[in-house]
Amino acid sequence: MLYGILKTTVLGPALRVMFRPSDDGVENFPDQGPVLLVANHQSFSDSIFMPLMTPRPVKFLAKAEYFDQPGFKGRLSAGFFRGVGSIPIDRSGAKAAEAALNTALRLLGEGEVVGMYPEGTRSPDGRVYKGRTGVARIALAARCPVVPCAIFGTDQVQPTGKLVPRVHKVDVRFGRPLDFSRFTGPDGALWDALDGTEAQRTVLRAVTDEIMYTLVSMTDREYTDSYAPSKGSSKRTPAPVVD
Repeated sequence: MLYGILKTTVLGPALRVMFRPSDDGVENFPDQGPVLLVANHQSFSDSIFMPLMTPRPVKFLAKAEYFDQPGFKGRLSAGFFRGVGSIPIDRSGAKAAEAALNTALRLLGEGEVVGMYPEGTRSPDGRVYKGRTGVARIALAARCPVVPCAIFGTDQVQPTGKLVPRVHKVDVRFGRPLDFSRFTGPDGALWDALDGTEAQRTVLRAVTDEIMYTLVSMTDREYTDSYAPSKGSSKRTPAPVVD
């Protein structure tokens, strides 16, 4: 309910007037059925403007820290994220990553649109970084279309580390759905047969790279074949599969 109110009567109209966001390629978005929506990640504002311009409600897998902060501000944050349909995910270990995977598959099985950032965290410098294979695992297990989304301008609206946004033009572009059925077979048996094998890991990386190369092509941003550093770190550090 809050998602609909914010998008159509409160926040949405105000954002459209202030930031003049444009959308391109909306005709590429499936009218119904499960969709995995994947995008480049530049700013916290991505999670505001992308669902604003998406023709269907988007469920995000959001880090649990957004839901368990103390005090009034924490309760306000948790209420907002729950109200707009975000799902809290603990990203502290392998079991947490498995929970995120299962949650995404459940939502897709219910015909929802699930939003993900394959890079796992925000880009610190505008480049597109190497994707994490959780996105491929979900896409192949759900056997659903993957819609690539390129977001422009949010790094100017709210650069990493900045709390107060500034007015800047935002553009959201949807590409044609990506089909990975060649890796799963018509009934998923081909994918199931690869379970736990080296071949499966090769397929996961190939699918993830295809998604990332599509985003690079759509954004015309430089690509770097390494994982984006975690906040506050200059080193390549391991990060959870899902952001």
